[in-house]
Amino acid sequence: MTLDDCLTEAATFQMPCDLRRLFATILVLCEKTQIRQLCDKHLASMCEDYHRTQSNEVALEQMVFRDIRDLLQSMGKDIKSYGLPDLVDIYGDSDVEYKEVTEERQVEVDQEHLDIFSRLSTEQLAGFNDIMDHVTNQKSQIFFVDGPGGTGKTYLYKALLAKVRSMGPIAIATTTLGITASIMPGGRTAHSRYKIPIKLTHNSMCSFTKQSGTAELLKQASLLIWYEVAMTKSLAVQTLDGSLHDIMECALPFGGKVAVFGGDFRQVLLVVTRGTRAQITHATLLRSYLWEMICKIRLMRNMRAQTKPWFSKYLLRISNGTEKTIGDDYVCLPEDIVITYTKDEKQVNKLIEDVFPSLHTNAMSREYMSTRAILSTKNEHVDDLNDKMISRFPGEEKVYHSFDSIEDDFENNIDFLNSNTPNGLPPHVLKVKINCPIIMLRNLDPHNGLCNGTWLMMRAFQDNAIDA
Repeated sequence: MTLDDCLTEAATFQMPCDLRRLFATILVLCEKTQIRQLCDKHLASMCEDYHRTQSNEVALEQMVFRDIRDLLQSMGKDIKSYGLPDLVDIYGDSDVEYKEVTEERQVEVDQEHLDIFSRLSTEQLAGFNDIMDHVTNQKSQIFFVDGPGGTGKTYLYKALLAKVRSMGPIAIATTTLGITASIMPGGRTAHSRYKIPIKLTHNSMCSFTKQSGTAELLKQASLLIWYEVAMTKSLAVQTLDGSLHDIMECALPFGGKVAVFGGDFRQVLLVVTRGTRAQITHATLLRSYLWEMICKIRLMRNMRAQTKPWFSKYLLRISNGTEKTIGDDYVCLPEDIVITYTKDEKQVNKLIEDVFPSLHTNAMSREYMSTRAILSTKNEHVDDLNDKMISRFPGEEKVYHSFDSIEDDFENNIDFLNSNTPNGLPPHVLKVKINCPIIMLRNLDPHNGLCNGTWLMMRAFQDNAIDA
């Protein structure tokens, strides 16, 4: 099984644009040998759609490589690093340099999101007007939209993005988690959009230069929104703050920009490996030098649970620490939302049936599969539930195995390596069926919503290629 086999199989069921994305993904994420030979062999398949408008072979090749270049740029890579043919850009250097600006200006404004303004609550409207006043009059300010889940934070962000973009200026939408990026129009993860390093120190800077497209995008932006910032290390926010000081040549917070943070510190906080409660809290934005400079907008009315006000009040008591506890760490759940836990398999099966009723009937429904999930605090429980779910799923099962190897280590054997599932990697044995949900683990094409955490449905599979 080779990368050549993967592209050959994919060409039997994927569109040429998808093949170009797959080729770019292979360049970034796979161990590559003989890249030019691989490209030459599959060039015809990757340019089939362009044959309708172009017959010149050189021009066809250039069109394909421009697309691959753009895909690589969206993943933070440069096509010049891969030994592919020289690219003659008919649009000139500025198109390459400011591609990020072009992409942001091409984000469509949904009329439905513009109409949100007329439906904002009193709390939301007050926050909206305050933020828009600063955007319109170019007044520097960082805001934090604080509210429990269901109070309409995302609703407010969408209204702000639509309003600013409809007026012409650039509004950048970012999130902490890839899985929430697709919720925001034009959303990207903050690390991807701002080139924030993975390993952070108090002296870290974003990896873009003053002459880069990202820098130009930030210079032109009138509004920056960062969703779920409560789950972000304060060092990441401070790194962007320092970089904005540099490119804007302004000592004001965030280089004088209008920025809107959002999140809920009552919910799950960021992950600090083996960290104590104090260490986790210390790593949040609450302990940053920026926190005292931030204007807080508080949303308290739960819009999502209006039909069950008792539930929203119950959640609020838990998050505020006023709900009665058993010891220091446990709270009692209402009996009507609890399935009693026992080691009996029947109870696990009942949980699955309650969350996924009539699975065989609804397995092909995108809405059904995308609106329910079983959460667990331990990976071993997740693995067990996934095995049970895939066995219940209708259709033929396909099993994929990872290719693992050990370099210069005679103490560990391959079986031990295969038994581990590190964060960010799939299991050694991956079982799938047609229409079953899968989760993307890499940022393949963030501009089009293909990023870490995106849910996909399995549509077809072969030995070396998956269509989702």
